[in-house]
Amino acid sequence: MRHVRLWVAVGAWLLAGSLILPAARNRKPGLWEMTTTTTWQKAPMIGGEGARMQGGTHTTQLCLTQEMIDDYGALLPQGRGQCTIQNRVTTDSKTTGDYVCTGPMDGKGSLESTWTDSEHVVGKVHFVGTFLVGSQRQPIEWTTESSSEFKSANCGAVKPHPLPKK
Repeated sequence: MRHVRLWVAVGAWLLAGSLILPAARNRKPGLWEMTTTTTWQKAPMIGGEGARMQGGTHTTQLCLTQEMIDDYGALLPQGRGQCTIQNRVTTDSKTTGDYVCTGPMDGKGSLESTWTDSEHVVGKVHFVGTFLVGSQRQPIEWTTESSSEFKSANCGAVKPHPLPKK
């Protein structure tokens, strides 16, 4: 079920990407720390014992460059291509949109990210759909909530994620 975790992680990365909303002049490039908590409302069955995916809380550090802020100014594009952001609406302090996936994970989620100030952002993705397990599609529903905080203008050893070519 590594693939399910991957797609939920992609949802979390969407929240991280929302760190660079419009009004980029107020957004700081550098090291950010993001804590996400994923809760499964409907988890797919994994393994032979009927085990279900587990949620949990994870903290990671992200490096945002000035290029990311200047070029994308909103949610970062996705390199995997099976999930996209549609119907994005952005204001000075908030971005909302639909997180739409096709492929092994199929469905739609609502995405919201809000700046509380220039160094803090909170976000949420709620997704409902199905996930391909073997030859069967299983219903899934999960919620990921995040909180991000600016740490330093210097990313240190944390490297920025590569951006897709334009």
